[in-house]
Amino acid sequence: MTTPFIPPRQRLSWQRLQTLADQPRPHLRELLSLPGRTQSHQCHAAGLTLDFSHQAVDEAVMKALLDLADESQVTHQLAQMFSGQPINATEHRAVLHVALRGADASNPPWGSAIDTQVREGRRGFLRFATQAFQGELRGFTQEPITDVVNLGIGGSDLGPRMACEALASTCPIGAVNVHFVSNVDAWALHRTLHKLDPRRTLFVAQSKTFTTQETLTLIASAKRWLADAGCSVQAQAHHWSAVTAAPERALAAGMPVDRLFTFWDWVGGRYAIWSAIGLPLAMAIGETAFMQLLAGGAAMDAHVRQALPANNLPLHLALLGIWNRNFLKMPTHHLAPYPSSLADFVRFIQQMDMESNGKRIHVDGSDVAIDTGPVVWGGPGIDGQHAYFQLLHQGTQRMPIDFIGVQHDATPLPLASEHHRITLLNLRAQVQALAEGRTPEATRAMLQAQGLDAEKLTPHRSFPGNVPCNMLWLPQLDPANLGALIAAYEHKVFYQAAIWGIHAYDQWGVELGRTLAQALDTVTSA
Repeated sequence: MTTPFIPPRQRLSWQRLQTLADQPRPHLRELLSLPGRTQSHQCHAAGLTLDFSHQAVDEAVMKALLDLADESQVTHQLAQMFSGQPINATEHRAVLHVALRGADASNPPWGSAIDTQVREGRRGFLRFATQAFQGELRGFTQEPITDVVNLGIGGSDLGPRMACEALASTCPIGAVNVHFVSNVDAWALHRTLHKLDPRRTLFVAQSKTFTTQETLTLIASAKRWLADAGCSVQAQAHHWSAVTAAPERALAAGMPVDRLFTFWDWVGGRYAIWSAIGLPLAMAIGETAFMQLLAGGAAMDAHVRQALPANNLPLHLALLGIWNRNFLKMPTHHLAPYPSSLADFVRFIQQMDMESNGKRIHVDGSDVAIDTGPVVWGGPGIDGQHAYFQLLHQGTQRMPIDFIGVQHDATPLPLASEHHRITLLNLRAQVQALAEGRTPEATRAMLQAQGLDAEKLTPHRSFPGNVPCNMLWLPQLDPANLGALIAAYEHKVFYQAAIWGIHAYDQWGVELGRTLAQALDTVTSA
């Protein structure tokens, strides 16, 4: 029997949280002065550490948040996802990206049939990726392939692009350089191709449906580029590979059957980095590193299935986000990765979060009466400090922030340790400054000690603080830890959708724009 849907605001824990939020709340300066605060406000999972001591929560709030998770039956909903039930109800599909990184598990909850499919599919695309990584592929003149250009948009681009950049410094260097083109703007393709040799270039065409207008346009242009270089229609097979959930359409578009790799409709594009969508990533970092990425994601999956709620790292990310969004009324969420190689992680999470939880309808079809997914934004922390962090410190709205740091950096540079030390100092200093601020009294005393006009300058040089911050630490930036980090945010998104009572795994807003573009194209071409 199906349990009737209860809107979040009708849950007793939600009401208790609202009561707590309506009361005067202690400033983070006060909370941070409590003994043992840091030690008691940490979670550990799959090598990652979440320090949420600088969040505006006390014991009463955390208890109510955990009660909310329980009352929302998040554990039951998680089990439904892992067992392959069609939780993407508007499309009647399972949601099994977790199976892509856990296919070697004994007695997998998604069943042996799915497990076999995943292992066989992985074997195929990794074999081809290894050929590229080792320099074994040849073009139509028998010149070795040295460059791979990924043509795709959204989930067919952001994940592999982000991971290639993130892991460039820690993985072995393969035989090919991997490039990404997503924007249908002609300049985006030209600025990549004009540097490359058609005789040495392989294209990976990525599209779940193989109907995406932007990607099909890029494919047509790349084929023309090859043809203009003397590559015949028959010889173009040397220069193409495709990844899709619609193989018949890819074949009709001229993709070679022996280089066609598929994934399944139970994999959403923004969750597909673990599948054949990760082909360009595997070409760049090699099979061993790619498997380590999967292992990191699988380790985080094991954590969410086994950990008690009080120790569940992604659940804490989700609950803290709900407290900030729904009860402290903060409409945005900022990501500040301090490793420069994680710059694209922000765009990747933007899609994952906002395409998933940017919804205004509950699972029962009723209108949402609460705030759901926040606006996710951000960029590399060090750069942000010298740009928009001013707004975070002294703007008119508080914005919660996830600071992402790496404990150890092995960059082969003589002064790398000093670079890393300064990076970490800046991260910790920003968290402290945003949380604690500086009172007018402290500012006035500082200005007077400096012999400055305290009366005039104090309002301008005081800081309210009280900005809630997470610190999410990786031991080092390697494939396993990156995999765990990605999976942590995937599960955060799942938990928030489960509590808000929305469908996280469809994207009808995306489909509307695509449909209208196709309709307009038909009209203008007539």
